[in-house]
Amino acid sequence: MSPDRSVPLPGAGLTAAPAQHECVVVGVDGSASSAQALRWARFMADTTGSPLHAVAVWQPLSSYTWATAGWAAVPGDWDPAGDTEKMLQSTLDDVFGADRPPALHTTVQEGIPAKVLLDYARTATMLVVGSRGHGGFAGLMLGSVSTACAEHATCPVLVIHGSTAPPPPPN
Repeated sequence: MSPDRSVPLPGAGLTAAPAQHECVVVGVDGSASSAQALRWARFMADTTGSPLHAVAVWQPLSSYTWATAGWAAVPGDWDPAGDTEKMLQSTLDDVFGADRPPALHTTVQEGIPAKVLLDYARTATMLVVGSRGHGGFAGLMLGSVSTACAEHATCPVLVIHGSTAPPPPPN
């Protein structure tokens, strides 16, 4: 979040201390499902007057993963944080173009995706996730991250299925 944590009030430019639940958190992994979650998260942020916080998480690969991929060592140009940042910015560009929300915050972090999202959602107005990311079992209705978030979050969780667009922004 930005250092200025005051919340503008309608009217004469007055501000108040932020509410305890202050942002809409959305998980972004570059999948079509997470892009749709980003669209809905913006709608929810606009509707509630909350900032939007897009979170992308990368996980280090185990030596077993490298071996099964046929690599004996980590490639010298491997930059998971940088690659995740590029993916996040590309997804934001694809979804919003030049019309990014003014109160958009982004985070790229190493960790277990569900745990990181749940940590950021502790004081959130809402957590928004896609129903399926880039995980392994295509036949499942919910992915492991969306399932864990829906089960363990302390705020409301919106799991986005399909391609239904959010309603027009509120006036």
